[in-house]
Amino acid sequence: MDALTLFGLFAVTFMLVCYMLEDRAPVWTLLFAIGCLMGSAYGFLQGAWPFGAVELIWFAVALRRWSVLRARREPIA
Repeated sequence: MDALTLFGLFAVTFMLVCYMLEDRAPVWTLLFAIGCLMGSAYGFLQGAWPFGAVELIWFAVALRRWSVLRARREPIA
């Protein structure tokens, strides 16, 4: 198993764990977004550009979801 495959395995496992924990706190949604970005990098580095592109879109969706969740939890001064 080469380093790129290990990176891909880590990225997908990290995404799965963060996805399972998303309901606990908004930080897990942010970490899920970072995992999607890692998955996208893996896809592009491996040469599977459709996978990389879809993961990049999921990164944007998760980042937007995190910003909405964070705005709801912040007290209004």
